[in-house]
Amino acid sequence: MRDESVDSPLISVVIPLYNNVKEVHRAVHSVLEQSVSDFELIVVNDGSTDGGEKVARDLNDGRIRVVDQENRGVSAARNRGIAEAQGNLVAFLDADDEWKRDFLETISRLCGTFPECSVFATHYVYKELDGSVRSPILQRVPPGEWEGVLRNYFEVASHSDPPLWSSAIAVKKSALRSIGGFPEGIAIGEDLLTWARLAIDHQIAFSKSQCAVFRLRGALTGFPTRTPELPDRVGKELARLMAHAHPEQRDDFRHYAGMWHRMRASMFVQLEDSNHALEEVRKMWHYSKVNPRAAMYFLLATTPRKIKKFVLQIFTFIKTLHRHIS
Repeated sequence: MRDESVDSPLISVVIPLYNNVKEVHRAVHSVLEQSVSDFELIVVNDGSTDGGEKVARDLNDGRIRVVDQENRGVSAARNRGIAEAQGNLVAFLDADDEWKRDFLETISRLCGTFPECSVFATHYVYKELDGSVRSPILQRVPPGEWEGVLRNYFEVASHSDPPLWSSAIAVKKSALRSIGGFPEGIAIGEDLLTWARLAIDHQIAFSKSQCAVFRLRGALTGFPTRTPELPDRVGKELARLMAHAHPEQRDDFRHYAGMWHRMRASMFVQLEDSNHALEEVRKMWHYSKVNPRAAMYFLLATTPRKIKKFVLQIFTFIKTLHRHIS
């Protein structure tokens, strides 16, 4: 195994695979076509039943290893990939997303330029179901073509779309081990929690180059397709992490944690679960005493159904319009 101080370490790429037979070929090819070739590709077949793992095996490329396991969820699949990785740097790509040709080249450059960092990430683009492409909102970073260290990840994350995303990131294996890998048994927010754990104790190097493509599975502002998990393990862990945040991070961390409960409140409101929506509003207020959005969700949670539906339609329209003009 190579030393982490080497400028261009072997990169282990991990693709968790579960029933993505139609997309995995595109994802794998986006790795094989990278401008750098010093990598291994580990496809973790998490109990697929559609033959997607056969697509990866049939490519017959010596850099590809397919590892099979029973279905245990995306975090368990990523953790299996980390355990199998021979490199000191592990990059992640979901089976229905893709990289642009310079992703690993950019990650390698970040690793060499900022050796004090343990996390390396690039910006990305959203690709809608109709094929249109748009940029995520990214604020609180220097303007222009910037690469550097995110001194306060939580400040950026609490004012932007997610700056760290699971298909545009690479992490030193030692850092992943230090946080226990990805949290297993969590269906929503496992990646958000992982980035928070890393950001507490590890530095993050970031490039504004859009080197990855996030293929959206549906409308970002649409009706929730899943019910928020109970109990809320992510929220409890964020509350625990608060005590470990550096003093200069703490206010932004509070905003970051409050955003998690805002998302849950919004989902419960749309699912017409007023009791749980109000509980999430209470937690939003805990993290930010003066919180107009918490007041809005409180009103929505206690508003009759017909009025609430109308208000939500207006709010969704305004939010969508803001995203398209930002």
